[in-house]
Amino acid sequence: MPMAYLDDPETQRANLRFIKKSMNRPLLSRDDELDLATRWRDAGDEHALHELIHAYTRLVIASAARFRHYGLPMGDLVQEGNVGLMQAAARFEPERGVRFSTYATWWIKSAIQDFILRNWSIVRTGTTTGQKSLFFNLRRLRSRIEEQTGQPLGQEGRRKIATELNVALSDVESMEQRLSSADQSLNTPIGDEYGAEPMNLLVDTGPSPEQVVIGTKDAQARSRWLAAALGELTERERTIIRQRRLAENGATLEELGRELGVSKERVRQLECRALTKLKSLMLNHVERPSDLLIE
Repeated sequence: MPMAYLDDPETQRANLRFIKKSMNRPLLSRDDELDLATRWRDAGDEHALHELIHAYTRLVIASAARFRHYGLPMGDLVQEGNVGLMQAAARFEPERGVRFSTYATWWIKSAIQDFILRNWSIVRTGTTTGQKSLFFNLRRLRSRIEEQTGQPLGQEGRRKIATELNVALSDVESMEQRLSSADQSLNTPIGDEYGAEPMNLLVDTGPSPEQVVIGTKDAQARSRWLAAALGELTERERTIIRQRRLAENGATLEELGRELGVSKERVRQLECRALTKLKSLMLNHVERPSDLLIE
């Protein structure tokens, strides 16, 4: 189960009053819906918008109640559902002949589901359409299969769920594991002795201090070897290597040809010769590095 969320008593009483008031509001007829929606869209009548929203807050409450088992506060679910209801009112087109209540239900449900996916766990859940469908349907499908077979969900049942929701079997297995476990703090004590925490058991995959020092020393040595090797090239060869190989945006053969007063082909030949010499000089330094070591 996810992390538990509890409203304080005063918040619970306020929520109950809001729910009771909303559920006692009368339903709108098709003609009333059409009139209010038209007045809001065409004339910007805010009073008509408020009437439309208040009349269908009961849809928000009913939708939020269906998602209470995800462990999030009912008040937060209702607030998000109200956001969806407002979006529906902003996008509703009365002339299409669809009841506003039918149209708004989809927006309300979508807003609540998005809120649950963002807040059910500190780890992002359901990043694709298939994963979202899996998150909200896995429990229902698992219960149905277990009732049919009379046994806990097995591999064959997981394959059926994967096929029905058009997702990979590995996604079903991963989501099943996610839904069966809760988020836990890395600072939660493991036992009474020594104050051990899960954080103490995590493996540091980064380089050790020794590896960092060795890597730094190696990089410094390679830089010195390269500088010494470049110093043994001719001026023209150094220019070509620096501008072709060491610059962030390397020059083209044509650009270097114009600068040096030679053809592109000649620049290519000089570059090949310089690279060969550079490789040979670097290998010599690698074989006898003592003269370049840091004292």
